[in-house]
Amino acid sequence: MSVAFRRESDEEHLEPRFELPIPPGPNLVTARGLRQIQERNDAIEARLKTKLPEEERKDVLRDARYWRQRLVSAQVAPTADGEQVAIGTRVTFVRDGQTRTIDLVGHDESEPAANRIAFTAPLARALAGAGVGDELEFAGSDKPLRVTAITVVPDAEEAAS
Repeated sequence: MSVAFRRESDEEHLEPRFELPIPPGPNLVTARGLRQIQERNDAIEARLKTKLPEEERKDVLRDARYWRQRLVSAQVAPTADGEQVAIGTRVTFVRDGQTRTIDLVGHDESEPAANRIAFTAPLARALAGAGVGDELEFAGSDKPLRVTAITVVPDAEEAAS
């Protein structure tokens, strides 16, 4: 009998839904990042208490597994002192004549369009531990990247309660 005449369920043809990938390494966060994770987890848990269509419920449960894990594994990074680049600092640097300011944050609060990058991003790793006036090689450029200012990100310095 030809496959064309066999009745198969529609689910056999669906793309598999994989779990959301958990970034490797420690889940370091700022106080702001911990609040964001908690708020996201609370919103998803509230949504799970409502009546949802089966497929939507599966998607929400998938998200819930991710955010529950991120909440449980979150570790508030030590408060930065503003003397060296670390998670929770705002760094201004000059590269190829262009001045740029970024915040180093945890994975889940990173938003490159808003100049918040994860502490594990290549640029963040290159800057980590640097002080004002330090010149660093980055991305094979023949001109060094120069750190011009470091401050503590206002939201990041609040202790997690």
